[in-house]
Amino acid sequence: MRFIAKPCATLLLLAATVSFGNLAMANAQRSDIDSVVQDAAQAVMQQYNIPGLAIAVTANGKQQFYNFGVASKETQQKVTSDTLFEIGSISKTFTVTLATYAEVNGQLSLTDHPGKYLPELAGSAFDKATLINLATHTAGGFPLQVPDQVQNNQQLMDYFKAWQPTYAPGAQRTYANPSIGALGMITAISMKMPFAVALEQRLFPALGMPNSFINVPASKLSLYAQGYNKQDVPVRLNPGVLGDEAYSVKTSSTDLIRFVEANLGVAKVEAKLGRALMETHKGYFQVGPMTQDLIWEQYGYPVQLSALLEGNADKMIYDSHVVTALNPPLAPQEAVWVNKTGATGGFSAYVAFVPEKKFGIVVLANKSYPNEPRVRLAHRILSELAEN
Repeated sequence: MRFIAKPCATLLLLAATVSFGNLAMANAQRSDIDSVVQDAAQAVMQQYNIPGLAIAVTANGKQQFYNFGVASKETQQKVTSDTLFEIGSISKTFTVTLATYAEVNGQLSLTDHPGKYLPELAGSAFDKATLINLATHTAGGFPLQVPDQVQNNQQLMDYFKAWQPTYAPGAQRTYANPSIGALGMITAISMKMPFAVALEQRLFPALGMPNSFINVPASKLSLYAQGYNKQDVPVRLNPGVLGDEAYSVKTSSTDLIRFVEANLGVAKVEAKLGRALMETHKGYFQVGPMTQDLIWEQYGYPVQLSALLEGNADKMIYDSHVVTALNPPLAPQEAVWVNKTGATGGFSAYVAFVPEKKFGIVVLANKSYPNEPRVRLAHRILSELAEN
């Protein structure tokens, strides 16, 4: 008995030592990452006079939230992981997810043309594009915004009918709200419900995102941060035609990191939605260092910061770029950095994740500030996470 007991005690002591050693190592790694987040966040807030910042990080399904500053300078309400921020063009990732979800459910095909769902556009120049073109900014050269004179649905249809492309579909990438907005409209038609209803009552619940909205309900207005433009003037979104479909989601870091985890495959969602999420990761066009997926943009991983800064530069928003079509499309990759920026007049956001590493980040701010510091901040944090 003594002979057996001694080794058992030794093994227990060794196991305890290893366990405590691993715990100490984990705590040290956590401390390193916390320190990097704190330093990086405080630096960017000070440089750009950002009132409030919410950062969420996920690694292998474990979430960490970092909240800084205030949701409103007037009320001094603190930012929390439930504070609602406008996320601008990151909204487009939900639009394409809804479209692929509709496709998986047999309600549309991304190889279809707009005229199938909008008969008044059948035979028009716009009808030569496919829904894939609408989801990849390659429809032929739409302007960034729907023209100001377009104020209702009939005027929008007249605009689309009269529109003439600058390039052939699939020839150049021109970042645009009208085309992705049209995809949202078409998806809603295929689902036989308004777009906002499809997002708020179908997609967000399926993703496990209870605090995400197109229209923030009265019961949640106390969570809605006040945005500030570059001149520090208080502003909030006043969407125009196709705004719901292109840039109008309001969400929290809690909900958005859940969306990241769903895209990473670590958050459980129903099988069809899981397939739809993976469909959005297919690569259709190459533009410099960036591969254009369905709205998402990806880079081979490990990725140089310079490549991310090039792909997220203002010229990628305001200029047209020749693309190389990927035929067949590139299957969803693991060793890639997938990202999307978003902004409104008073808010700025960034999302990035790496499927191979099962980690990702959400950065939300109630201030308009450039893409570059957002990308630098996220790259610094995820690089630290990768090293640990």
